[in-house]
Amino acid sequence: MSVQRNSFMGYVPIARLVNAAALVLLLNLMLGSVAGAPARAAEPLRLLVLGDSLVSGYGLPEADAFTAQLARALKARGHAVAVLNGGVAGDTSAGGRARLGWALADRPHAMIVELGANDGLRGLAPEATFQNIDAILTRANEVGVPVLLAGMLAPPNLGSDYGREFKDVYDRLAAKHDVLFHPFFLDGVAADPKLNQDDGIHPNAAGVAAIVARMLPLVEKLLARAGRAAK
Repeated sequence: MSVQRNSFMGYVPIARLVNAAALVLLLNLMLGSVAGAPARAAEPLRLLVLGDSLVSGYGLPEADAFTAQLARALKARGHAVAVLNGGVAGDTSAGGRARLGWALADRPHAMIVELGANDGLRGLAPEATFQNIDAILTRANEVGVPVLLAGMLAPPNLGSDYGREFKDVYDRLAAKHDVLFHPFFLDGVAADPKLNQDDGIHPNAAGVAAIVARMLPLVEKLLARAGRAAK
């Protein structure tokens, strides 16, 4: 058999050298592929927005809806977040409660709850609104989903007593469940013609942008509570 001189190993059969070299090459390739492989990107946080037409994008192009604008704002700040649009136009707090199980099937890591506007428009009993949202927040806590609660105010034509009782619903809920709380979803936007559509109820694209800007710090705190903030 042919041999090759090696100053360290003496005379070693060529076949053995070839096999050893192949093994070293294979190990280097394996180690190199592990070391050089890009880290798998973290799974985006799934943020569910459970609400009504104010978040579903009523009257707006999809790109201008609350969920779409919020997703872009979070991305711009370095967060890897998939914002799930759980808004249904015309929904009441009872409707949101009824479809909560379906909404949670997407296994969100965090949730914004924006419900009650239609309860107020219809003059529904504030205590019923409280019970419905209370059930939603209770279930979210049971499955470990932190919540940002967005409050609502009743239309002024329903009277001051109803208005106080309606506002109190959200104050009580926030205190009971220790959730992050934005007292009025339409803060700074309601009744401003420049920020609303022609119906005077639903925000236009600029109005949605104003809402997102006001809520963004609280949304970032929500991500931190979810333990999945990506900066």
